[in-house]
Amino acid sequence: MVRKIAGATRIPVPGGKVIDEYVGRVNTGDDQVSIAHMAAPAGWEEPAQTPEFTEYTLVLRGTVVVEHEEGTTEVRAGEAITTLPGEKIRYTVGPEGAEYVAVCLPAFSPETVNRDE
Repeated sequence: MVRKIAGATRIPVPGGKVIDEYVGRVNTGDDQVSIAHMAAPAGWEEPAQTPEFTEYTLVLRGTVVVEHEEGTTEVRAGEAITTLPGEKIRYTVGPEGAEYVAVCLPAFSPETVNRDE
């Protein structure tokens, strides 16, 4: 069955980052996949996390910086990165901020992201 999604639900996040979820637990009730458009201002960062889901990130503008066990990877506009469940990672953005799309399998949830305090 075809299902059109008329718009996103904005999820509030500290630090000036904007998350617009199109598909996922909040906007459509899907727990198998989440698809969100993100915009983060220059200087944005979040604590390290060890998620229980695979995340595919496609950078549309700017740079997303991913810290992981092997080092640091800069993902620029037009590039993508995949992170796997159980891998400790930390996201920040470059000096110009970033705009990107994140797809999580299964869907993102605060209970399965496992952020460091």
